[in-house]
Amino acid sequence: MKVYAMLELDLSFDLWDEKNKFRMEAKPDLFKTLLNQAVYDSGQVKSFPAGSIILNVDAYIKTIPIVLSGSIKVIKTDAEGRELLLYYIKPAESCIMSFLAGLHNDTSKITAVIEEDAEILLIPIAKASEWIREFPEWSDFIFTLYQKRFEELLEVVNSVAFQKVDARLLTLLRQKSILFQSKDIRVTHQQLSDDLGISREAVSRVLKQMEKDGLIVLYRNRIQLV
Repeated sequence: MKVYAMLELDLSFDLWDEKNKFRMEAKPDLFKTLLNQAVYDSGQVKSFPAGSIILNVDAYIKTIPIVLSGSIKVIKTDAEGRELLLYYIKPAESCIMSFLAGLHNDTSKITAVIEEDAEILLIPIAKASEWIREFPEWSDFIFTLYQKRFEELLEVVNSVAFQKVDARLLTLLRQKSILFQSKDIRVTHQQLSDDLGISREAVSRVLKQMEKDGLIVLYRNRIQLV
């Protein structure tokens, strides 16, 4: 397991810093009035810099995250330390795998890493479970999220099983471009290698060919989509 930053946290109330509470002047409306009030009354807002590990494999889930700003990437690591990007969690989204593990008092099977500086609303797992019965809107949110993540995981399986490295790289770069809202993507070859679970040498070789084909322009620690 690679260490992305010195700050390594699980999603725990013990880590709450009172000065961070409701730091944003305007809290985004995530849900309708009653549920929206409930999530902010019960949850805690915390800031994380890019690269922070907020959830590790085998950690017990105490809270689930809802992204207010920034983004989280969710990765799976095999026994040999190779990583594979599963999906991104964007604003107004959460991590269904954390929710399911917490609901069954199970440990995490994934690692969650802050991709961009983020504001995260941390919801106690007990409240997240209680709201399924109390708020139909929360149930809809969870089931919609489950369907979306299932489809994204099918895309990952299809990509790994059937797509060539160049297609996988181009798809990943386009995902990052949408995420960062820019065709100018700050990323290293090693980071792309980690996300795709392939060697850095293979990534560099394919990127050079993609540049020759006019698909991208390579810079130091930066790639521009054409």
